[in-house]
Amino acid sequence: MDRLSLYLTLATGPVTVGGLVITVLALGYYTWPAIGGAAVVGALAAWPLAYLISRRVKRKDPNFDHTREGGLIPDPSQPEV
Repeated sequence: MDRLSLYLTLATGPVTVGGLVITVLALGYYTWPAIGGAAVVGALAAWPLAYLISRRVKRKDPNFDHTREGGLIPDPSQPEV
């Protein structure tokens, strides 16, 4: 599990949902199912996008060892990864 991606989800969620809703409205679909569908797709895509951004940020960081094996639950006594 990646803690940075959880924080990035707070930024990528509104961006993806807003972008998709604006796209749906620009295409002329003014119905609630179209707007709701775009919002659901954006919400479901928020965490995978945040995870990809997090991995890219960490790979560009020269002080981060992305080859290190980690568990599902991070050790709270360790520094942020």
